[in-house]
Amino acid sequence: MSLYTKQEWFSNIKGDTLSGIVVALALIPEAIAFSIIAGVDPKVGLYASFCIAVIIAFTGGRPGMISAATGAMALLMVTLVREHGLEYLLAATLLTGVLQIIAGYLKLADLMRFVSRSVVTGFVNALAILIFMAQLPELTDVTWHVYAMTLAGLGIIYLFPYLPVIGKSIPSPLVCIVVLTAVYMISGMDIRSVGDMGELPDTLPVFLWPSVPLNLETLWIILPYAMMLTVVGLLESMMTATIVDDLTDTPSNKNRECKGQGIANIGAGLMGGMAGCAMIGQSVINIKSGGRTRLSTLIAGVVLLMMVVFLADWVSQIPMAALVAVMIMVSIGTFSWESIRDLKKHPISTNIVMLATVAVTVSTHNLAIGVFVGVLLAALFFANKVGNILYVGSKEVEVGKQREYQVVGQVFFASSERFTAAFDLKESIEKVTIDLSRAHFWDVTAVQALDRIVIKFRREGTEVELVGLSEASATVVDRYAVHNDPEAVEKLMGGH
Repeated sequence: MSLYTKQEWFSNIKGDTLSGIVVALALIPEAIAFSIIAGVDPKVGLYASFCIAVIIAFTGGRPGMISAATGAMALLMVTLVREHGLEYLLAATLLTGVLQIIAGYLKLADLMRFVSRSVVTGFVNALAILIFMAQLPELTDVTWHVYAMTLAGLGIIYLFPYLPVIGKSIPSPLVCIVVLTAVYMISGMDIRSVGDMGELPDTLPVFLWPSVPLNLETLWIILPYAMMLTVVGLLESMMTATIVDDLTDTPSNKNRECKGQGIANIGAGLMGGMAGCAMIGQSVINIKSGGRTRLSTLIAGVVLLMMVVFLADWVSQIPMAALVAVMIMVSIGTFSWESIRDLKKHPISTNIVMLATVAVTVSTHNLAIGVFVGVLLAALFFANKVGNILYVGSKEVEVGKQREYQVVGQVFFASSERFTAAFDLKESIEKVTIDLSRAHFWDVTAVQALDRIVIKFRREGTEVELVGLSEASATVVDRYAVHNDPEAVEKLMGGH
């Protein structure tokens, strides 16, 4: 056995086995619920969760991360299922997989470096809030038994680890589910169970090619949905991978994860399942229950299928209150409580980005929109900050004859106006030297600002000399500047 295989698969067998069982139990009601959201039979979500979890265990780029059918993806499928039916959803799932594989080969995951830490924190907090809100229907208009069972479950989850000997060896969420299920079956109390969520499948999934016409009309129907599923699926997977990286202090291969998600979704589509992606809630359950390697993800998928097909009578007896307690634990553990404390010491721009990401994500229930708004705000704040770090000083080298300007900082679209305003373009002087040794020109807007300065000085009869351009800035200026081209100068200054 190679060292890689041992580390990725068999370095934590006991922890991965137990955590995989916990995750499988937590996946069942969510897969059913997401199927209902999408408007399809519960087995579509359950088969998808099985296929995606098993395949991603081998192909994914983040050991220990759980992928399955998710609510974010289910919401995007509603219209397609309603207007065209399940077969078109399966076709869209296959196309989603193909697009995700292409994204992996194009290394689009590298774009994650543009997502700031404040956006990630906002994403995490929003997901924690959404996970908690998703449990509220199970806690609304119910009898006191549900609240008692939920509180008992939370008590077991948080207190069991303190027991000597066994407290650290068995995941407390698993103990919570087993104990509350036993109490429910013995007492016969009238509360909702997994069996009330929907009918569990009684057969293994089979190969199923979507029965849709293979023509351009079908492509135009499914392409918009596939593109949305691709973006949301990869975005949620990349963000979840980042969070699991932080929880485990280990790196992930995000471009491999893109390809892995694509292969997993193709597998799901061919087995009658809907598209899915990484799940932050179940991934956190896995990590906090001791899961670390690919084995935990594989076991979660296999045990999920075995339970719903062969142990359906037992699984249907699991009270929803037990799973609600587990998900509340996930919500509490996912939320970045430090971010609340850090509001006072972090810059206001960082706080605005984080809070805006939370607000938009929670209000729209769309992770992609929330992250997009966060990234956009972070970029605007950054551009504004860098744009203000610009200094233009001047001194007379020879009174009435020669002046030297020294430019320090970054010149680009956000600072070009401040750069231009720093020059006295009406001064009657023979020669102007502009020292650019401590400046950097980034874009065409910056070069055009330099052009206008040089041209206007020359129109006043002033000789202009540019000195100190760095090699990088000189490349941009030489390529786009026009102040030495009479025809271009006339065109640029026409009407000014």
